[in-house]
Amino acid sequence: MKTSLIDGKKPAHFDKHIIGNILLDVVSEAEVREEAMLIGVRNEDGEIYRLIGATKLNSFMNAVEELFDLGLVDELQDTEEPKEDCDAIFSEP
Repeated sequence: MKTSLIDGKKPAHFDKHIIGNILLDVVSEAEVREEAMLIGVRNEDGEIYRLIGATKLNSFMNAVEELFDLGLVDELQDTEEPKEDCDAIFSEP
């Protein structure tokens, strides 16, 4: 899986836990956006500051599970529609 910080957006205080718990390759934002499925992560200001891209559903689900384990919630859990180009968007409850 690939990840990128979005320029100009402040990382959330829990960001180091994401990097510590999920095996991610740091690449450009453009490369992450080429992946089949995208996960966005919001900071305390409500902005998506990190994108995580997964090629396979299995990888996507593993990342989602890790983010839930960190106590984050998926805004799109009850919908099948992508939002802000993301298939899941995680933030603190």
